[in-house]
Amino acid sequence: MTQQRRTVAMIGNPVSDKGRGAKVGERVRGLLEAAGAEYGFDVLDLTGASFDDSLARARAHAAEYDHLVVVGGDGMIALGANAVGTSGIPLGIVAIGSGNDFARGLKLPIDRVDVAVEGIVGAIVRGSHLDVDMGHVTSLPGGRAVDPSTGAEIGPSDGSDGSDGSGDADGDAPAPVPIDRYYAGMLSCGLDSSINDRANHSRLPNGKLRYLAAALVELTRMKRYGYRIRVTMADGTVDEREVVTPLLTVANSRHIGGGIELAPYSRFADGLLDLVWARHVPNALECVEAVSKAYGDRLLGCRCLDWRRIREIEIDRASEGDEPPVLMADGEYVGYLPVRVSVRPRALRVLVPPAVAAEESRRTEIALDDMLARDGRDPETGAFADGR
Repeated sequence: MTQQRRTVAMIGNPVSDKGRGAKVGERVRGLLEAAGAEYGFDVLDLTGASFDDSLARARAHAAEYDHLVVVGGDGMIALGANAVGTSGIPLGIVAIGSGNDFARGLKLPIDRVDVAVEGIVGAIVRGSHLDVDMGHVTSLPGGRAVDPSTGAEIGPSDGSDGSDGSGDADGDAPAPVPIDRYYAGMLSCGLDSSINDRANHSRLPNGKLRYLAAALVELTRMKRYGYRIRVTMADGTVDEREVVTPLLTVANSRHIGGGIELAPYSRFADGLLDLVWARHVPNALECVEAVSKAYGDRLLGCRCLDWRRIREIEIDRASEGDEPPVLMADGEYVGYLPVRVSVRPRALRVLVPPAVAAEESRRTEIALDDMLARDGRDPETGAFADGR
């Protein structure tokens, strides 16, 4: 019996880095085509003109490919997660450019195109993959989506159906488009979102430099955002409260901002999300401490930060505090509160070399007790053990 020939789809980012993304995409396609000739698979280029266009093409052609490869930073991983998440179609990642925090967490090669493609092809041939969790963001009544690339408000029509998207015949404003988005890394709801937004509008040439410069500006203008949250904890108990804080993040992975380990306790396949927030607006000494620990695994030892392992959270605007900024996930804009965020256990299949799969499995099996004890946190509640 002749084995059916497989198809590998790929999506690049032709508008990134002043055209460099298009050149890298062409290079990846050439490498995949050469490998396909050797190992018996075809290559289908589904690159579109924008995030939404590429995502629509990936979904429309989903029955035509067996694997999907995305080329770029965390935004492209967000695209891949929303294209093939929950489908069982494996996702390959060629990580280039700024960010790459999800790839960094999995210890995949960054800015090494040939090595990344070689690893993906090896994973395809050997059937090597890792099933990881995803976060799922949906609107509660009143929540609304925005354009993932620009953050601009969107309506129910973009004019492609013959309407102008400006409302109904009576002149009423169009109903907001609800959020329905998956993410692989982190959902940023406060300071980290405002930093990311500022970095996106920066003209500085380097991605990490843009983020650091944006962080310095936002840290000097830190706001006290008001949230009303309803959290389903890891043990199934429910906690409802209002918090006024500059930082609120729902993490599925460990890194953000080009290597800051904001959620060092996070595991990719534990069926849980990590809620991280600032207990108060940090003073100068606390900021210095946080910066000194930002690029290691000790950030949650800072007393100004709190952490819980959760299954689901509902987030709305509180009666006090500043209006929260636009939500962002994996470097892309998501929308505005209120939202529900839940975990989708092992819903995203990622192509990884066998050594990477084995390393992540070992890391998942390592108990968190040692890290929590080192940082002074109670292993049951996540709070600081001394109660302070």
